[in-house]
Amino acid sequence: MAKEEITPSEWQIMEVLWASDTPLTSSEVYKRMQGNVDMSQRMVRVLMNRLNQKEVLGYTVDERDSRVYHYYALKQKEECVKEKSRKFVDSYFSGSGTNAMAALLQSFDLTDEQIKELEEILEKSKGRGTESPDKER
Repeated sequence: MAKEEITPSEWQIMEVLWASDTPLTSSEVYKRMQGNVDMSQRMVRVLMNRLNQKEVLGYTVDERDSRVYHYYALKQKEECVKEKSRKFVDSYFSGSGTNAMAALLQSFDLTDEQIKELEEILEKSKGRGTESPDKER
C-alpha cells in the first residue's frame, strides 16, 4: 500500500498506543479513548486495521484466543511527526522549510526561554544540511 498520511482520527489511536508500555487490544484502546473522542468501538477497529495496512501498527495474535490481536506501534511518534511536518511544508510552502518556519514564528508570541530553545535547535542543525540553499530538501 502506498504511504498514506495518518488521519486525525488515526492519530488519536496512535497517541494511545505511543503512551502505552505494552501492546493493546482494540478494546483496550477504545476504553482508553472513551470520554476524549466520539468514536465507536467498531470504528476504532476499522482505523486500527487501516493503520496496520499503512504499516504504522503491527500486531501479534493472542496465544489463548486467535480472535484477539495485540497492537503495537511500528513507527515512533517522532518519525510520524517528521513525515507529517514534511508533507505540511510540501503542501503549503512549496517545500520551503524556511518559509514554513518563518510563517510559524511570526504567528506566535515567544518567550525568551522558547527563543533560546529554538536558537539551540538551529545551532544543532548547522552543518547537517549538505544540499544547496536553493533546494531545502
